[in-house]
Amino acid sequence: MLNNDSIVALATPSGAGAIAVIRISGQDAIHIGNSVFKSIKEKDLLKQKSHTLHLGHIVDGAKVLDEVLVSIFKGPNSYTGENTIEISCHGSTYIQQQIIQLLLRKGCRMADAGEFTLRAFLNGKLDLSQAEAVADLISSDNEASHQIAMQQMRGGFSNEIAKLREELLNFASLIELELDFAEEDVEFADRTQFHELLNRIEFVLKRLIDSFAVGNVIKNGIPVAIVGEPNVGKSTLLNALLNEERAIVSDIAGTTRDTIEDELVINGIGFRFIDTAGIRETKDVVESIGIKKTFEKIEQAQLIILLLDAKELQVSGFKFQVEIEKIKNKFPQKPLIVIINKVDLLTPEDVEIIRNQLETLKLQLETISAKQKTGIEELKNTLLSFVNTGALRNNETIVTNTRHYDSLLKALDEISKVKYGLETGLSSDLMAIDIKEALYHFGMITGQVTNDELLGNIFANFCIGK
Repeated sequence: MLNNDSIVALATPSGAGAIAVIRISGQDAIHIGNSVFKSIKEKDLLKQKSHTLHLGHIVDGAKVLDEVLVSIFKGPNSYTGENTIEISCHGSTYIQQQIIQLLLRKGCRMADAGEFTLRAFLNGKLDLSQAEAVADLISSDNEASHQIAMQQMRGGFSNEIAKLREELLNFASLIELELDFAEEDVEFADRTQFHELLNRIEFVLKRLIDSFAVGNVIKNGIPVAIVGEPNVGKSTLLNALLNEERAIVSDIAGTTRDTIEDELVINGIGFRFIDTAGIRETKDVVESIGIKKTFEKIEQAQLIILLLDAKELQVSGFKFQVEIEKIKNKFPQKPLIVIINKVDLLTPEDVEIIRNQLETLKLQLETISAKQKTGIEELKNTLLSFVNTGALRNNETIVTNTRHYDSLLKALDEISKVKYGLETGLSSDLMAIDIKEALYHFGMITGQVTNDELLGNIFANFCIGK
């Protein structure tokens, strides 16, 4: 897949801004850049040192397009491992287009999505998991996802996998050597040490696999469905959590006819709150569609907030116990937080009586006034308690990539086969097959084993210019 042609792309977001950066990479990148650059000190870019910055103008013949700064990075000491220049120009979309069109005429071609990072991978500057972390870093929108992406990009995950793979490869070599001396019936691989290695690999793989549950939550956010009867204050709660008027609030029951979603970051963890249509019996066709969508959103949510009206609860507490049981029975695997809203309308004694009524259900109970914004911070702390951030705090490797997760599962399956074969006295030639499969899945994570289709799928999701 590696081409030596020079590629060009806008490295900064499209549109007008203060400045824009245009990136060129390839064997002739500096030569092409030099052909359109006129230094204010008449410098020849071809004779300049790597990692230097030069002021001048981009010219198209006698026409001056812009005053720019040009950065030079000579391969292999560049991001892509190739000769690279970056042109920092003024952020006018017209200037950007004029410079890129000029560079295309001078011999560049437009870069494909993620092609700069693809070249970095193909030139050995990054392994595949580090390259994928680049995309995660760009898309990170909270502290936790940023921390995980940085840890992976620095090679934390790769190092763990590479170490396990190297140790397994050493034993695989000894097993293969035994096959060459099969007639002599000798053992080069110490079976006790091999069993200890397999146990250690199995332990690490299980830890990494288990971390995916947390990693997936951190990367994609936790979808939280806010449900309840009409007019209990669901939209008011969403507005209070977001600290903005995101949803329409009205005394008229059934105002929310569709789901409203927004995200809030609490202590570095993203939560996607879904304000749903009120659940009730209705003949209104539009409202009925909204209620149907409510149940669809509950299916997708990882956490359910059931909002109850304190005044209504005071009158007919038993009815709400039935409603709670319905949700628990319909979605038994989903954590449920029951929130008593509008407590500002009740006395503390009334609130305590209601609490006692509901505590028999052994649920997570919170009391708030969404309108007065009391109890909101306590609710945020409760939401955080559902996320196990211990691994994150301890800076442990956390898996967030579905492709890595799949390869880890397959590698663990093969390691289990090797372990079983070792314990049951399976012949070396059959064990060698399973060891090779395990090594294959390890290699798929870091890119030591790859193909064009896999690389195409991964880098197609990158932005142009990265």
